[in-house]
Amino acid sequence: MFNSIRGVITEKGSDTLCLETGGIEWELSVPAVDLSALPPAGSEGRVYTWLYHKEDQMRLYGFADSGRRSTFLELLKVEGIGPRGAVKIMGGIGQAELEAALEQEDLARLEAVPGLGKKTAQKMLLALRGKLAFSSPAAASSGPYADLLEALAGMGYDRRLAAEALKKAEAALPVGISGEEREKQLFRGAIVALSS
Repeated sequence: MFNSIRGVITEKGSDTLCLETGGIEWELSVPAVDLSALPPAGSEGRVYTWLYHKEDQMRLYGFADSGRRSTFLELLKVEGIGPRGAVKIMGGIGQAELEAALEQEDLARLEAVPGLGKKTAQKMLLALRGKLAFSSPAAASSGPYADLLEALAGMGYDRRLAAEALKKAEAALPVGISGEEREKQLFRGAIVALSS
């Protein structure tokens, strides 16, 4: 529904941000890490958004970039983590540190995040290991086959392993193949590599 809102940042709280655009002032729940990454009050900024809507409430959540929003959405898939919990977790740990803790299965680091207990940290490890690697916009867009990587990750494959499988598939491609046929063969080759 909403991808992002651009406007003047009118106020920053501990976990909220007010942004005025077109005569409307929006109040968004924003993780503390993202708040510090956004421009100061009085400046123009762009906030990536996600709308939470239930029968009795609506709440707009904001993030400094689309990668952080993707992390938030992945956290929501973990049993026991709702939107407020996800904001609290993301406010207590930076993106790179979260990805590293998940990849290295650093349960102690995850448990140190405010609002995250041992059981939920274990569930996060099981549900998210490999899913947040390369999730920053710079990393996702820097590879020549970012769309294929996203498609493989969407199918449930570990991003790091999917990236390696794409490299192997590329090395095995016949010379002179290009365009759409190249992408099809890369995708097929990566799935074969990941399935073996």
